[in-house]
Amino acid sequence: MKRLAMAAAFLAATLLVQGLAPAEDAAWTPVFNGKDLAGWKKPIGNAIWKVEDGCLLGTQTDGQGGDLYTEKEWDNFELRFTYKVAWPANSGVWFRGQYQYDILKWKDPVAFSGTLYCPSKMFVTKNLDEGLENRDGWNEAQIYANGDHIILWLNGKKVGDCNDKSYAKGPFGIQVHGGDDFKNMKILIKKMEIRTLKAGDKPTEPKPPQPRT
Repeated sequence: MKRLAMAAAFLAATLLVQGLAPAEDAAWTPVFNGKDLAGWKKPIGNAIWKVEDGCLLGTQTDGQGGDLYTEKEWDNFELRFTYKVAWPANSGVWFRGQYQYDILKWKDPVAFSGTLYCPSKMFVTKNLDEGLENRDGWNEAQIYANGDHIILWLNGKKVGDCNDKSYAKGPFGIQVHGGDDFKNMKILIKKMEIRTLKAGDKPTEPKPPQPRT
């Protein structure tokens, strides 16, 4: 028994040194592979999309925006992603096709990144705490969508919790908003991964935020 425990400890240490995901993360799979746009459709609109230094980069230089969507669709899931933005910007991550985890600074009505947007309803939930976002560095975002229950987090803080049944399934997407106000904006996604859910599955507690860099 003692030898088994020692072997298990050795294996865990080896995995940690090699940078492999711990066992509790085994259910999470990448949506963006960090290498290319495999699994993503042909872009819609005139935004510029590419993979640079392991990040998915979306930008616009002439005031014309666009969207990039996954080929696959999902219904019940948790999605977590790491992002950074060059401001001023208006962006976000689409889920179920028509919901968006907004990445923006909006004046009327006031809303900041982590707001839940839906084209037919405008803002379903709003993040009113601008200070939660690291505007000069990386941010950790997480979405829980199971049935009609939707929860959003930003840097470990819950910023939205609602029940909305407008849309049940669709692709993920990334938006680069059009308009000269956002010319030269950039959205960078360093990591994007998903855990599929069954009815009754509870949310995963977001990881504590990393020190701001």
